[in-house]
Amino acid sequence: MRLDINLASQPYEDARQFWMRWGSAVGGVGLVTLVLLTLTITGWLNARRDHAAIAEKKALIAERDQIRANAEEMLSRPENRNTRDQSQFLNELIERKAFSWTRVLENLEKVMPPRVHLVGIHPELDEENQLALKMTVAGDSRDRAIELARRMEESRRFAQTNIISERFTQSTTGDTEQFDIAAIYIPEAPAPATPAAKTETKKTEPNKSEPAKPASTPKPMPKPVTPKGSRG
Repeated sequence: MRLDINLASQPYEDARQFWMRWGSAVGGVGLVTLVLLTLTITGWLNARRDHAAIAEKKALIAERDQIRANAEEMLSRPENRNTRDQSQFLNELIERKAFSWTRVLENLEKVMPPRVHLVGIHPELDEENQLALKMTVAGDSRDRAIELARRMEESRRFAQTNIISERFTQSTTGDTEQFDIAAIYIPEAPAPATPAAKTETKKTEPNKSEPAKPASTPKPMPKPVTPKGSRG
């Protein structure tokens, strides 16, 4: 009968297998920690940069507000009120001239959702000399008005679009609600004249500096030749 007896002072352990298992786990945890630490530092740097940019913008806005307040205070003086009134009048004339009913209705037609139509529109200048539109639309649900406001805000011709009031109504066209919407209208900039059009205009315009060419005079008729030896 044979007996196997372990005479070692410590039990046998496979250290290589132990380190391969736990070393991989520790390495994975370290890698994840490094990635999280990198993301944290990157986010902190970006946040610091954003805070600096926001602070710069706030300082710029405060400076502009101070300049505007000083200008308004100067224009509010009794000796400058006439100039202020004339400036406001001229600005109103310029903005009204830039306002085009055809363009406004075309831009509204592009963003108008189905089963919503325009009832009334009233343009006016606000305190910042911007063209403010107050319009009334009618439809069969509030979602249509919200969609219209969203489309107007996403377009480049309207800004600061808000639904200021709503009311129920009964109409033969099937409209059940009316909404009052306020927005700022941004007119399109006039297209600059192309060089080809300028060249064509120059060609078609008469040159006033050149003198008019005289009419061609008829050449004199040649005298009849009398043959020699003949008598008249």
